[in-house]
Amino acid sequence: MPDQTVIVPVPDNALLPALLGPADQLLRLIEAAFPDTDILLRGNEFTINGPAAGEAGRLIEEQIRLLRTGHLPTPASLAQSIDIVRAGERPSEVLAHEVLRSARGRSVRPKSAGQKRYVDAIARNTVTIGIGPAGTGKSYLAVAAAVQALQAKQVERIILTRPAVEAGERLGFLPGDLLAKVDPYLRPLYDALYDMLTAQVTLELMQKSIIEVAPLAYMRGRTLNGAFIILDEAQNTTREQMKMFLTRIGFGSKAVVTGDASQVDLDVGKSGLHGLENILEGIEDLEFVRLGSRDVVRHKIVQDIVDAYDAYDERKAR
Repeated sequence: MPDQTVIVPVPDNALLPALLGPADQLLRLIEAAFPDTDILLRGNEFTINGPAAGEAGRLIEEQIRLLRTGHLPTPASLAQSIDIVRAGERPSEVLAHEVLRSARGRSVRPKSAGQKRYVDAIARNTVTIGIGPAGTGKSYLAVAAAVQALQAKQVERIILTRPAVEAGERLGFLPGDLLAKVDPYLRPLYDALYDMLTAQVTLELMQKSIIEVAPLAYMRGRTLNGAFIILDEAQNTTREQMKMFLTRIGFGSKAVVTGDASQVDLDVGKSGLHGLENILEGIEDLEFVRLGSRDVVRHKIVQDIVDAYDAYDERKAR
């Protein structure tokens, strides 16, 4: 790619300290992300020269937009912005999109271009199927969208379900009533609800049956109207269970299916997630969203581990 020169003015000198970071830390990170590109700041103007000058210039422009809307950049958010720019998206649109403001006042937002596509797909479709590795926010963002829909009175209740498939114990060997038996399997969804609504409000809504949790087997025979339904860990459904779940959806309902095809606990070839895209291809109001290692929002080592497993699987396949 030939060298190009891009000039990016900073409209307000007061933005420069936050844009550069303490001891120019953020500027150093931008330079490290584009090692073949020279970034020079004179006064309030960046002059960028090199093969990736266009991308680097867009990144700085986007950081300025985020700053002007009150989003202070950090090393973590800058790393997310770099990935978003490289994916051809605008960080100011992705990172500024609020899905929900939690009971504690914390804003739930997508943190990658893939997560933004996922959130948008949930908003515009009756059925959204999110597939991706651990740490990509599949379940957390689905719960946030469900709580937002409930608060906006778009649905009357939230239903959380997942197949009770684990190594070792089965539901029947666990003590307590149905809720106690299902609890270990749905703990990640509970944690998300507690984070967004507080534990007390969540328990009150569960007592009123506005939030319902149940193993997938208890969905059989039901028609779910006016509900936001989340099927978590869908890779551990059988093909028959997946069909049963998808045909429970009633009027005024929305469903999100989440799964990680690399974490199947069933015998090979039995997962209801396997081949599902081919079966449902062409159906309107239903969308598949695939998330990848770039969408992992846990510790960077998680992204590296996901990449390592993907590379191993590719070598094994060859």
